[in-house]
Amino acid sequence: MYKIGLSTATLVSEELFKAYRDAGIECIELSRSLDETNEYDYAKIKEWSEKYGVELYSFHLPFWPFDALDISKESLAQKTIEYLCTLIDKATAIGIDKFIIHASGEPIDECERKERMECAKKSLFTLAEYARERGAVICVEDLPRSCLGRDINDIKELCSAHEALRVCFDTNHLLKDDNVEFIYALADKIITLHVSDYDRVNERHWLPGEGVNDWKAIIKALLDIGYEGAWLYEIDYNCPKTIIRPRDLSESDFVRNAQELFEGKPITIFSTPKENLGFWE
Repeated sequence: MYKIGLSTATLVSEELFKAYRDAGIECIELSRSLDETNEYDYAKIKEWSEKYGVELYSFHLPFWPFDALDISKESLAQKTIEYLCTLIDKATAIGIDKFIIHASGEPIDECERKERMECAKKSLFTLAEYARERGAVICVEDLPRSCLGRDINDIKELCSAHEALRVCFDTNHLLKDDNVEFIYALADKIITLHVSDYDRVNERHWLPGEGVNDWKAIIKALLDIGYEGAWLYEIDYNCPKTIIRPRDLSESDFVRNAQELFEGKPITIFSTPKENLGFWE
């Protein structure tokens, strides 16, 4: 149904590309910490992609630490934009054309929300222009809690900054709006996904089936809007503290999970979410 992809949950290496290929993962999103991103060997990454036939699908622009990177803060926006543009240059040079961005860090007080939104929109306009000149697109990600992009209205306003802006729909971030409603509301703006499950108390990044998402309804909605992008998981191999698993996840777990979802089969579950989870657990 969709190409199966995985956001890099470990260091980028030739072994990683080989493991993806061997498991049947067809595409990759480069997504690491600020320091690790700065260590990328782009020529090697392109070489590994071609050698193992794993598509360089997207690049998650760094967003942490919040006191160093934030396109919604006047004091940081210009510096952040300049840095992100250097990454866009390097990544487009090896064929990546989709760049995922967080419109803000957090927390954001309600009294400063309007000001932060206006700054983020100005930044997104600049980045969208820069990316378009290089044959690429900026994808604004929906975010949880107090972040900019926490609901349908936020994402629509952010995307209004430039006609070329698109959306990365994260299936475990919305805490106010319904995921299916979000898909229909943003429709053709959605060109990539971050797939994971949660309890709607907070983001959890669990494997689909471990949380409360209605995956049949989500997939139907994506088909209805004509989504043609990748089914791209954003989940760590290691077990988070919010769930109990007898082992770490493997690349094969993601492929099996996707196939079960696409074929409407019962989802293989070998975990148990912890009871009475608090917001920040």
